Amino acid sequence: MIPDPEFESVLVWFRRDLRIDDHAALSAATRRARRVHCAFVFDRDILDALPDRDDRRVAFVHASVVELERELRRAGGALHTPHASARAEIPALAARLGVQAVFANRDYEPCARERDAEVERALARDSRALHSFKDQAVFDRDELTTAQGRPYSVYTPYRNAWLRRLSPEDLAPRAALLRGRLASDQGAAGLPTLAGLGFAQASLAGTGVTPGASGARAALDDFASRIDAYRDARDFPALDGSSRLSAHLRFGTVSIRVAAGLAWRTMQADPAAAEGAGAWLDELIWRDFWFQILHHHPRVVEHAFRPEYDRIRWSGDDARWLAWREGRTGYPLVDAAMTQLERTGWMHNRLRMVAASFLVKDLGVDWRLGERHFARKLLDFDLAANNGNWQWTASTGCDAQPWFRIFNPVTQSLKFDADGRFIRRWLPQLAKLPGRAIHAPWRAAPPALAAAGVRLGVDYPLPAVDHETARAETLARYAALRRPRDAPATK
Repeated sequence: MIPDPEFESVLVWFRRDLRIDDHAALSAATRRARRVHCAFVFDRDILDALPDRDDRRVAFVHASVVELERELRRAGGALHTPHASARAEIPALAARLGVQAVFANRDYEPCARERDAEVERALARDSRALHSFKDQAVFDRDELTTAQGRPYSVYTPYRNAWLRRLSPEDLAPRAALLRGRLASDQGAAGLPTLAGLGFAQASLAGTGVTPGASGARAALDDFASRIDAYRDARDFPALDGSSRLSAHLRFGTVSIRVAAGLAWRTMQADPAAAEGAGAWLDELIWRDFWFQILHHHPRVVEHAFRPEYDRIRWSGDDARWLAWREGRTGYPLVDAAMTQLERTGWMHNRLRMVAASFLVKDLGVDWRLGERHFARKLLDFDLAANNGNWQWTASTGCDAQPWFRIFNPVTQSLKFDADGRFIRRWLPQLAKLPGRAIHAPWRAAPPALAAAGVRLGVDYPLPAVDHETARAETLARYAALRRPRDAPATK
């Protein structure tokens, strides 16, 4: 039985939760208020700071908001979509609508938390409240702690605690009672165009992602049909092995409960698919882990999780940094990955690790530069995961890859793109190189290069560094910060 509403009217503030299905704040609002208004702010504080006017994320968000507004209108409601600073606009809109409270799902990023605190103070000055809800994560903030009551900093015990704590209720959908509760708000201004926001229509072609909740449902259905192969296929960039749901999770066009529920139910119901589903569930647990790291340790945005690694003396060689960023390192797998990122806004997960390792441990460039480049280019950029994974690769973070473990880019290429399909797709100038030559063109015999039409240093660059030399330099760079008992292991 649904209790009588405690509020006459509230405002649901959509942010990175662009859907009406299984939405924690919307569900709570429709149960606790007689009338529910809805808003999404095209936040100038975020948009005006973006360096690219053809940002794929803005195009994705805009298309998803268009669909969200359409779905709310079909359910009898409306969506206010101001182009303004959310810090000022949400309290002002709450006052204009005369609501008693604003409901929103929690965001764990430091800037978002500071914004929400400012909004909460402004609302309180006007005798209104901000209510926040867990929606991005299955478990967040202090829900999982060690026996000493501290946040976890190592993944495996966190994962074990996550699985022990999980119950059906944690994955149950947060359904909303839309009919009769949503305010039609006939006076709501029309949704601004991308051009009106100051952005061009960036192409999402090549990303494999369709915006909106409908795109998320289609992607989820597609992945459900091949989740059994996820464990075996996910590391091979030429295969369709990834979920392609990361952007939808980032912008909330699908809920984490639906995603984790698919994995959990598959593990219980289908032994043949259990390993694939379990591997994907692990990725979702990592996502929760990074959220709680960012929540408890916001300093990681600018600093190493392990403070001693802030003392590393990185290379100041701009030529190396530019070669990596522009896909001109001379290592085909790295260059193909960076080309894919530039052209599509997406990069395969295995290649994110390879490219990041190469920048940090072959080129000796500060991980923060690479992290910021991914933040600028990735359609699915998420601060918590991006920062966590870059620090993991750079060995500066929590539960990080050991500092003496360094990916060999040629070995990675031979292992995960053995026939060169991925490289040939993104580096067509190397397409005619035979066999192993495509993984290390500088080792190819001159006749093979000539037959393939490849002139090293002209059609394709020579290696920016020698891997073995760079590896030795990296070991020395990290060893200088370590105690004697932490001597490097053998290769």
